[in-house]
Amino acid sequence: MSVEFIGFIGNYNASETIARSGPPIDRDFIAASAAIHENGGFDRVLLAFHANSPESILVGQHVASITRKLKLMIAHRPGFTAPTLAARQFATLDHLTDGRVSVHIITGGNDQELAQDGDNLTKDERYARTSEYLDIVRQEWTSEKPFDYAGRYYTVKGAVSDVRPQGPDGVPIYFGGSSDAAFAVAGKHADIYALWGETYAQVAETIKRVREAAAPYARSPRFSLSLRPILAETEEQAWAKADRILEQAKALRAGGPSDRQNNVRTLQNPAAPPNEGSRRLLAAAAQGKRLDKRLWTEIAALTGAAGNSTSLVGTPDQVAEAMLDYYDLGVSTFLIRGFDPLEDAFHYGRDLIPRVRALVAARDAERQQAQAAE
Repeated sequence: MSVEFIGFIGNYNASETIARSGPPIDRDFIAASAAIHENGGFDRVLLAFHANSPESILVGQHVASITRKLKLMIAHRPGFTAPTLAARQFATLDHLTDGRVSVHIITGGNDQELAQDGDNLTKDERYARTSEYLDIVRQEWTSEKPFDYAGRYYTVKGAVSDVRPQGPDGVPIYFGGSSDAAFAVAGKHADIYALWGETYAQVAETIKRVREAAAPYARSPRFSLSLRPILAETEEQAWAKADRILEQAKALRAGGPSDRQNNVRTLQNPAAPPNEGSRRLLAAAAQGKRLDKRLWTEIAALTGAAGNSTSLVGTPDQVAEAMLDYYDLGVSTFLIRGFDPLEDAFHYGRDLIPRVRALVAARDAERQQAQAAE
C-alpha cells in the first residue's frame, strides 16, 4: 500500500505560535510554501475553508498555476454551491491541472460558523444534505446521459455535464467528521477518510467504524491522519522544542484573541467543542500530555482541539517509526504541518518524508514475502 503525504498552504504566515500579519492573501508566502512542498516531495497540499477565509477553489487554482506536479486537496463545504455546479468546477480544474485535484468535504460541526454563511440546519441535517450533495456530484462526474435526482434538499432534472474528471471515478473525495451521522456519509462516499492525530486505540476504533459503514456499499476507503510533527536531532531536544512551542502559544493567546482563537475551549470544559472530532482529541488529552510512543496533546488541550493540534515528538527516525505504527493500523495518508509553516515543511521534506517512505517500503516488502511463503 503506497503512502501519501499532504502538506498545508495557508493564505498567510500564521499558526498557534506565529501572530498573523499582513494581507488576507499573501501571494509571496503562498508561492514560497508551494515551492517548499513541491520540492520537498509532498504529494498534495491542503487549501483550507472557513466561513471568513479566502475562497479555497480560487486559491487552489493559483497554487496549481505556480507548480508543476504538486497536487491539491481543496477543502469544500456543501450547501453553498449547487452540487451540479460544484462538480463542474472541480472537473474543470481537474482538466486544467492535468488531474491534480482532489476535494476535502467538510460538512461543518460549528453552528455559529455555519450561521455566518446563512446555514441554520442542524448538524445531522447538514450531513444528510452532504450525502445528497455527493450523490449528485458523483452522477454529474460520471453520467453520460441526463439524470434526475429527487431528495429532501436537492431536486435536479435533466442534469448532464460536458466536462467530467479525467479519471474514471472522478475527483478523489476526502471526507472528515467523527459523529454517527458523519460515519454514515463517509461509508457511502469517502474515498479517503480523514481523522485528526488520535491515539492508536482511537484510530483503530475509527477505522473499524468507517469500514463497517462502507461494507454495505462494497467500498474500501483509505485513511488519512493529520499531525503536527516536532523534530530535533535528539529526543531531549525535541521535547524541549515542544515545551517552547507550548509557551509561545500561551504567550500569543495571552495577547488577545485572533481569528484562530474564537470560542476558546479548554480541558476544564471538555463538553464545549461543537464537533465530535475536537471532543475526541480532548478525551485523549485528558489521558495525559504524552500518550502511546510520542503523541503530544498539550496544544490540543490549550486550544480546545480547534483543528489539527496533536503532535508526534522526537528525532526524525523516532517520529517516522511512530508514523509506521499508524500505517500498520491502516493509515496510508499523512497530513503534516508545523507550527512554523515554511521551516517545518522544509524539514519534513528533507528529514521525515524519506524516512517514512523507506519504512513503508520495507514493511510492504515484509508483507509480500510473508504472503509468498504461505
